[in-house]
Amino acid sequence: MAARSPEKAQAAIEDLRAQTGKDAIFLKLDLADLKSVKAAATEFQEKENELHILFNNGGLMNPPLEGITADGYDLQFGTNVLGHYYFTKLLLPTLISTAQTSSDKHVRVLTTSSVTHYFGSLDFNTFKDGPARRKRPVYKLYAQSKFGNLVYAMELARRFGEQGIVSTAINPGNLDSDLMRHLSWLEHYLIRLGLYPVSMGALTQLWGATSKEGANLNGKYLAPWARIASPKADALDPVVGRELWEWLEEQVKDL
Repeated sequence: MAARSPEKAQAAIEDLRAQTGKDAIFLKLDLADLKSVKAAATEFQEKENELHILFNNGGLMNPPLEGITADGYDLQFGTNVLGHYYFTKLLLPTLISTAQTSSDKHVRVLTTSSVTHYFGSLDFNTFKDGPARRKRPVYKLYAQSKFGNLVYAMELARRFGEQGIVSTAINPGNLDSDLMRHLSWLEHYLIRLGLYPVSMGALTQLWGATSKEGANLNGKYLAPWARIASPKADALDPVVGRELWEWLEEQVKDL
């Protein structure tokens, strides 16, 4: 269980143990710090030889505009997109080798997007802190990051599907979770009327990750509850996918 907060991770581990009798292992990971991402991937690979399912589902929504990552990126894009990209990139050798040696010849990578991706697009000038970014409302920066998650998941599917990577983008649903912590009390009150319990957010993710049909969902967008949906058409554009991938590669090439 990769997480930034040891305290929150331990609480989740204890809850899992109480409900299932099974133990998870904590892995320290701060997606807003690329050095932490690299350290987490290294620690995982020192302890494990296989990785069958990777959930890229960390993130945040609508933090104060002043927030940037340890490396100077917009906090939402740097955490939600770049951090997950780098973590997955570092784990790709393990994922590919697992696919090659497993009986079903595939592994699954599920990247969390959102219904808000429909309102997003990519403005490369806003990925790092600067004048262009500071002119954008935080809710638009969030939508951009969720659009970026979907674009990335589709490009991962195109590039590594033949090597056994099943990459999907997930809309887990509108959930009453800690993700809402940066909203005003009025925003939260109004939005909460249309939110679902957090536990329901696992349904689509688990369907994509563990069901038999999930093995055939490479390059698909999954929506509540456990169904294939049509994403914003631009997110499927291979030109957009290539441009984002090349930008992401450039950011981590010297790390």
